[in-house]
Amino acid sequence: MLCRLLSVGKSAYYDWIKQPATIITAHELHLYRRMKRLFKQSRQSLGSREMMKKLRKEGFVIGRYRVRKLMKKLNLVVTQRIAYKVTTNRRHSDSVADNLLNMNFDPVAPNQIWAGDVTYLKTEQGWMYLAIVMDLYSRRIVGWHIDKRMKVDLVSKALIKAYNLRQPPDGLVFHSDRGSQYTSKHYRKLLRSYGMRASMGDVGACWDNAVVERFFGSLKHDWLFKIHQPSRKHMKQDVAAYMKYYNNERLHSANSDETPVQWEKQFYRAAQNDETFARETFIGVGSQQAKRVSNA
Repeated sequence: MLCRLLSVGKSAYYDWIKQPATIITAHELHLYRRMKRLFKQSRQSLGSREMMKKLRKEGFVIGRYRVRKLMKKLNLVVTQRIAYKVTTNRRHSDSVADNLLNMNFDPVAPNQIWAGDVTYLKTEQGWMYLAIVMDLYSRRIVGWHIDKRMKVDLVSKALIKAYNLRQPPDGLVFHSDRGSQYTSKHYRKLLRSYGMRASMGDVGACWDNAVVERFFGSLKHDWLFKIHQPSRKHMKQDVAAYMKYYNNERLHSANSDETPVQWEKQFYRAAQNDETFARETFIGVGSQQAKRVSNA
C-alpha cells in the first residue's frame, strides 16, 4: 500500500530496508558544519588541500582523500570565473629604476622588500582601481587604496598607509612595474622621503611581480567575481572584507601554511627571544619597532 501511494517499486523498498541505518556521531556532525562554514567563509574558493590544512589546524585528524570525499558528499564545489586583463603603460619622459628585486620573492625578514601594483575592478556604476602594497616576507597586504580614478594619488595613498602602519627602516626596496604612476616624479619623491629604494620589473615580464599578480588573481577569482558588484561603494566594502580575510584567515604555502599575520607574529616572537637572531635578521629594525609592527 505504501509503495503504491509513494509510487515506489517493491524491489527498491526491499533493497532500502535491508541497508543498515547510518548513524552520524556528534563529532561527524561538527566536522560537516565546520567544513560548510569554512567553505562559505572563503566564498566557495577553498579546495580540498586548503580545506584539509584548515581542519587540521583546528584539531581534526583528517586526510585529503576523506576531505575530497566529504566535500563531494556535502556538495562543496569550488567555483571560479575568468578575469579580464588590462595593463598600464609608462610615460617615456619618466625615468625607470633598476630591477633590484630580480625575482627574489623570499626576503628573510619583514620590511625589507615591498611590492606594489594596480588592478582594475568592474562595477555596475563603472570601473574602480585598486593599488596595494605587499610585504613579500609574509605576503601580507600592509597598505591599499581604491578609487574611481587611476592617478598618482592612488598609489601614493596606498604607500602612505603602508608606511604609517609599519614605520620601516631606511633602505627598504619597493618593487613595481613600469606604470606611469610608479615612474612619476611625485612617486619617486615620496619613496625618497621615506628612505625607500625603487625597483622596477622588465618590460613584458609579468613574472617579475608574480606574487602580487597572484594576489590579484585570488582577489578576483576567489572573491569578487562570485557575487554581483552593483556599486562602487559595494565594491570598496567587498575589497575591505577580502583584505581582512586574506591577512588573517587565508593560509599561505609560502608561510608554511600560516596566515600572513600569524607568520609575522612567529618571526617577531623568535626575534625577541633571540638577540643574535634579531641583530642578524632585522637589518636596522630595533626591538621597539619590532613590537610596534607586531602589534600592528
